Amino acid sequence: MIEQNIPIHVAIIMDGNGRWAKAHNKSRSYGHRAGSENVINIVEACGELNIKYLTLYAFSTENWKRPEEEKKALFRLLKEFYKKEIKRLISNNILVKHIGDISLFPKDTIKTIEETEKETLEKCKNPILTVVLALNYGFRDELKNAVKNICYEVKNNKIDIENIDENFIQNYLYTKDMPDPDLIIRTSGEARLSNFLMYQASYSELYFTDILWPDFSKEDFKKAIEEYSNRNRRYGGL
Repeated sequence: MIEQNIPIHVAIIMDGNGRWAKAHNKSRSYGHRAGSENVINIVEACGELNIKYLTLYAFSTENWKRPEEEKKALFRLLKEFYKKEIKRLISNNILVKHIGDISLFPKDTIKTIEETEKETLEKCKNPILTVVLALNYGFRDELKNAVKNICYEVKNNKIDIENIDENFIQNYLYTKDMPDPDLIIRTSGEARLSNFLMYQASYSELYFTDILWPDFSKEDFKKAIEEYSNRNRRYGGL
């Protein structure tokens, strides 16, 4: 039973769709669809536990290396997810945002993403949960953009280089309006962060599970939250 110490922000590396598909003698696209359908289960679990932010690693900057057909399938699934779930998300007062550079996505996918975010922003004034999809996201790319933007500001005498501190840098990251993740979960048995929120994860608790993402149930998620609630976060102190 989870009674206290609930994380404010949980981030998930949703790994294992391809292996799940292979185990079921299905195509990788089928695995991605199964993974997409599981997202709502975890969104519901966040609502039940009063978690305020859920960030999902949906498409990394490295995913461009995937076969063309797989990428097309991922873009189709993204559009389907936004269009299919928007009414349910709004009715439950859930805000949808993204982090990352979606400018390289197909135009129709970008349009769907932007329209959905605008609609949830307009209709969810006091959201119980913010779901953030990391799309064409990679921390190294995020850091590169932050450094370039800070350099432009220094060059144009808009900021004093002596005023650059940790809080200043955070304001140039994609996540500037969000708290850092308290807990990062990775499914599928891999034990690494894979270029995901590396700055923001400085003091995050990490939870790795062998369960493949399409099989990662509400109960599995709540088990991860319960383990987190029993940890003692010291932030470098005693």
